[in-house]
Amino acid sequence: MINGIFIIVMMILFFAIVAWAWSDKRKVEFEHLSNLPLEDDFETLEKGEQNGHE
Repeated sequence: MINGIFIIVMMILFFAIVAWAWSDKRKVEFEHLSNLPLEDDFETLEKGEQNGHE
């Protein structure tokens, strides 16, 4: 009985986390975070050009 309740609670928790992660409120933050690697590449290129490297 306790195992069944535990599984149901974990499933509810899982679906709550999925719903939170995919909510529209998180979309702006995810877009910003997805661009971080690209921004880092541009900063690295700019520093290389300033030092005379390509």
